Amino acid sequence: MSRGQTGYDRHITIFSPEGRLYQVEYAFKAIQTSGLTSVGVRGADCACIATQKKTPDKLHDPTSVTNMHKITDTIGIVTTGIVPDARSSIQTLREEAAEFKFTYGYDMPVESLAKRAADLAQVYTQHAYMRPLGVSLIICGMDIEGESKVPKLFRCDPAGYYAGYKATSSGNKEQEANNFLEKKLKADPAARLSYDDTVQTALGCLQTIVGADLKASDVEIAVVTAANPKFARLSDSEIEAQLTALAEKD
Repeated sequence: MSRGQTGYDRHITIFSPEGRLYQVEYAFKAIQTSGLTSVGVRGADCACIATQKKTPDKLHDPTSVTNMHKITDTIGIVTTGIVPDARSSIQTLREEAAEFKFTYGYDMPVESLAKRAADLAQVYTQHAYMRPLGVSLIICGMDIEGESKVPKLFRCDPAGYYAGYKATSSGNKEQEANNFLEKKLKADPAARLSYDDTVQTALGCLQTIVGADLKASDVEIAVVTAANPKFARLSDSEIEAQLTALAEKD
């Protein structure tokens, strides 16, 4: 067999001579070619996730198509990639969060949920009878410990890697989005953004990727804030107000 790719992508557990697992790389490619870009931004007392909203078929009811998912009252996830894989992951994580609360008597911390999501994704890279999940998860939530409320933002990938972020993106044109976020946060490395700045940074990132002005119907945005730690989606009127403010700022 040649030392090229031939044959080494037949099973997930077989390394190529270069030490690569091609099936895992295919999962990343499925995310990058999904046609959507998702963004997460963490502010001083809030966290925001945003994604493009596209209805794949003109006959679909747009209200039934979403990539935003509530896991607990204070944690939500935006998924990017293969939709059935995303639904399976979300269902599993809801069960994990519910079991955690039943066992320990308090809500699952955001990092614990992100670690569990990464552990489950990594299992799918270990067995020949499984395939990696072609979905990336950006998790935002509010950890509540007594009087303190701390916004958290994590991202998990198909390889089972997770980390906390000040701002991150996934999907189509991910590198361009990350470059935009890096420049935006360069002036404020600690990410002490206000609520409006946080939401407008996410919207500005998506507008840069799309290369045109967005409408409220083109995006989905959800936030958690210290004032209202419950995971909540913004209405079209709220998104429109933020887009208007962003346009006036520019």
